[in-house]
Amino acid sequence: MKVIYLAGGCFWGVENYFYNLKGVVDTKVGYANSAIINPSYDSVCTGKTQATEACRVTFDESLISFDKLLNHFFSLIDPTVINRQGNDIGSQYRTGIYYIESLDEEFLSNYIKNKQKEFKEKIVTEVLKLNNFYLAEEYHQDYLIKNPNGYCHCLLEINELKQSEDSK
Repeated sequence: MKVIYLAGGCFWGVENYFYNLKGVVDTKVGYANSAIINPSYDSVCTGKTQATEACRVTFDESLISFDKLLNHFFSLIDPTVINRQGNDIGSQYRTGIYYIESLDEEFLSNYIKNKQKEFKEKIVTEVLKLNNFYLAEEYHQDYLIKNPNGYCHCLLEINELKQSEDSK
């Protein structure tokens, strides 16, 4: 199993999307690269923690390649805006890819270079080594499953994925 941390705005939608993706075996939402230990949602929203809302995605590379997983991630986000996705604005909503394994750094650098060819604007999605990850409060875990009418900037993409996965 491989683990990567993805920040794509509000973590509810990112988690729900990847939860439904074939090859993903687990998702958890939390706060990545915080300047303080064990931040709360309220403290992260102040911007003072420097944390970003992120989703820990555990996936089986024999079922989905790292490259394909990242393609799905880029279908959810606008990687050319800073500190905003959809109606969500703030540093906690910046986009990022946070890796654990040093070998992933070169792969991700090359991936971004190739992906840049698809965009006129510069990709500003962070690609950084994960310093820390703190699980979000329990009510945030599986939020859109518990609250199907909850807001998410990527609802259309989530619904399309669910329909395509259901038809398999």
